[in-house]
Amino acid sequence: MKKISFRNDVLPLKNELYRLALRITLNHAEAEDVVQETMIKVWNRRDRWDELESIEAFCLTICRNIAIDKTKKAENQNQSLMDEHDSPDSSYTSNPEEQAMQQDRIALIRRLIDTLPEKQRSCMQLRDFEGKSYKEIATILDISEEQVKINIFRARQTIKQKYIVTEKYGL
Repeated sequence: MKKISFRNDVLPLKNELYRLALRITLNHAEAEDVVQETMIKVWNRRDRWDELESIEAFCLTICRNIAIDKTKKAENQNQSLMDEHDSPDSSYTSNPEEQAMQQDRIALIRRLIDTLPEKQRSCMQLRDFEGKSYKEIATILDISEEQVKINIFRARQTIKQKYIVTEKYGL
């Protein structure tokens, strides 16, 4: 088994942990707090690192659990994930009107993702945004691979249906 180093194996996961926490909490400050608490918990459990199959799965599981706990305790404020630094991808568009339309579509999809149930949102985040395998997601979320596939399918179907309705009838 590989010797795990906090600096080389855990700290590089902070951005991935942040994205997962942000997807669950929907709040930048809360997500930062979740990552900090995750790092502390992982460090405090360093005596058990040798027993782990995957330090990444261990960290993501702790992060997810802390984020869910914080979300349940706090009054869930549905804020958009749209960051003031997000900008449309100009490679797909040629004029400002098309860029603005693309930015609106991205914001709409993010709002629709925010409305998904937590498990579907987490599965979608880990698969579509983090590129995790079904097996890794199942380990992180402590569910079966089949449940992961079902949650991702349902999340995508819900987003697709809501997007079509919204685009057809407007907001």
